[in-house]
Amino acid sequence: MGTGWKFEVIQKTLQEDDNLLSVCMLCEIAGVSRSGYYKWVKSAGVREERERKDREDFELILKAYNQRGYSKGARGIYMCMIHWNPPVVMNIKKIRRLMDKYGLMCPIRKANPYRRMAMALKTNHTADNLLDRKFTEYGPRKVLLTDITYIPYNGTFAYLSTVLDAYTKQILSYVLSDSLEVDFVLETIHKLVRDHGIELTRETLIHSDQGCHYTSSSFIRLVHDKELRQSMSRRGNCWDNAPQESFFGHMKDEIDVSQCTKYREVKMIIDDWLDYYNNERYQWQLAKLSPNAYYGYITTGIYPLKGIVNERKNERMFPRTN
Repeated sequence: MGTGWKFEVIQKTLQEDDNLLSVCMLCEIAGVSRSGYYKWVKSAGVREERERKDREDFELILKAYNQRGYSKGARGIYMCMIHWNPPVVMNIKKIRRLMDKYGLMCPIRKANPYRRMAMALKTNHTADNLLDRKFTEYGPRKVLLTDITYIPYNGTFAYLSTVLDAYTKQILSYVLSDSLEVDFVLETIHKLVRDHGIELTRETLIHSDQGCHYTSSSFIRLVHDKELRQSMSRRGNCWDNAPQESFFGHMKDEIDVSQCTKYREVKMIIDDWLDYYNNERYQWQLAKLSPNAYYGYITTGIYPLKGIVNERKNERMFPRTN
């Protein structure tokens, strides 16, 4: 905390009308030197200028923190600001110091309290774990993770099915549903093939847990018909699909559906957040880019932040694909 607060107390005490203590006595009581106190008094102008600059910088931090309505941590704020036009580059230690100074809190990850649905649709079929947690070894569009999450609101649930590219972290397809019928999971795959089919190959893996939707005959048949390979996590092992679980965790930390009373209100929030996630939610491990921008970077070799931040050699960089 330093000794500045002690000097402030000494100054305030000296300014009181009924004070009988001298500077020397107050410094002795506070355990500070008299020369140190006078030096502190003399530097008042410097402190005021520093406080003014801190406040100006914090206003920028606050603007980034609230951008698109989703709170962020220090790294998220840093990446948000370097994507502004013109960009603002601020040291992360400084961002954390000012967040702490002005009481701006980072979002804290919460444990997922929801269980998977009952096994009504489950068959005896389970696919082998072909992925084996090699999430980023094969490049974009080679490992696609899929799962379902529950979104509670107004005493009921909405259900979100997504397909995430494990390499680029893009959400390639998603469907929100007010029912857990298998159809919305099938629709997620249909949308994936419709929007990104040209980028997929026979080597592309669709990896999921062993939930009833993914062991259903209709899902197995659909994956086979689309000439994709099916892979599944081991039973009860969430780490086998960790990036997908992490994505859902971050999403639930950042969205707020507590005031929603209707399904369409929840859908508007999910649609907005997923657009924000793909295009403006910058990730440190993606060369400080958003998932969509990172995909553009690794397919064209053009780094959008060149000249703004130092571009470190990306060990995950996949060979350019034209």
